[in-house]
Amino acid sequence: MELTPTDYRRPVLDPATVFDRSAPLEDPPNNETLRTVEAQLGHQLPAAYVDLARRHNGGSFAHDAHPAPSRTSWAEDHVGVYSLAAIGRTADFSLCGELGSAFWVAEWGYPAIGIYIADCPSAGHDMIALEYRSPGEPAVVHVDQERNYQITVLAPDFETFIAGLVDESEYDFLD
Repeated sequence: MELTPTDYRRPVLDPATVFDRSAPLEDPPNNETLRTVEAQLGHQLPAAYVDLARRHNGGSFAHDAHPAPSRTSWAEDHVGVYSLAAIGRTADFSLCGELGSAFWVAEWGYPAIGIYIADCPSAGHDMIALEYRSPGEPAVVHVDQERNYQITVLAPDFETFIAGLVDESEYDFLD
C-alpha cells in the first residue's frame, strides 16, 4: 500500500481530550460512508471533523461549555454543549441518523444554514452547527431556538471550536 501525504499528517485533535471516556456513537467512517453522508448533507465536512471521527466517531464531550460573545438562552457568556454527532447514519445522533441534521430543520424549524453537529443540554432548544452560507471553511455557530433561532458565531472553524471547549464549572452560575 502506497502512503499519501495525508498519511504522514499528525492528527489535529486528540480524541482523549475531546471526548469523555464513553464509547464512540458509531464505528469510524470509511471513505464510502463519508462520501454518501456528505452527498446527503450537501456539504463537505471539515478535515478536522473527519480526522477526529476516524479515531473516535461522535460522542459526549469531555468539556461541556463554549464561550459565547453575547447572551444566549443558556447563559450570559457561554453555551452548554453535550455531544458531537457521528459521521454516519446508524446511531440516532449521527449526521444522517434519526436525530441528525435534517431532523432539526424538518421537525424543529431550525434554519437550513448548514449541518447541525452538536447538541446542547437544553433538549433541542439550541444547537451547534457548521454554517455554510459563506465561502470557505464553515464557521461554528450556536442557533438559539428560544431566541427566534438567533445565530451566534462561536468559532471561525471546527478545530477552533473544539479547542475552545471548557468545563462549565468555570462560569458563574448566578448570571
